Amino acid sequence: MAEVYLTPEGKKELDDKLAYLKNIRRTEIAELISEARAQGDLSENAEYDAAKELQAKNEYEIAEVEAMLKNAIVIENAASDNNTVAVGSTVMLHNITRNKEVEYQIVGAAEADPFKNRISNNSPVGNGLIGHKVGETVEIQTPGGAMVFRIKGIKG
Repeated sequence: MAEVYLTPEGKKELDDKLAYLKNIRRTEIAELISEARAQGDLSENAEYDAAKELQAKNEYEIAEVEAMLKNAIVIENAASDNNTVAVGSTVMLHNITRNKEVEYQIVGAAEADPFKNRISNNSPVGNGLIGHKVGETVEIQTPGGAMVFRIKGIKG
């Protein structure tokens, strides 16, 4: 697995999720399996099969979260000079193409959420902004066509 960029909050969320999956969800699923076993013949027991499927999904999710945490790079004070866009920066932009003000936080793919204006450093816009400074105008090729942004401000 490649490097996974996380904010401190994102790492905490993954740590909490892993603890839940291992300590609470595993126990809940074990109880479901135990209850299904108590019903007798396992060869035709749909509840047992469903519980075992839940168990497999949970273990897969645990492995996935552990791999992400193993390869995590925690972003702290990404733009301490507040002058250059970096992973972890919040960027205030004027979208010249659409004539509107926008604000994005550049995060790793694991934390990207366009509904919260958190875009991945691997996305066309996120990647296109990294390394640029306040006052610069940047043209970025997106799947929807070229977009032009002016960087108005950066918060770390």
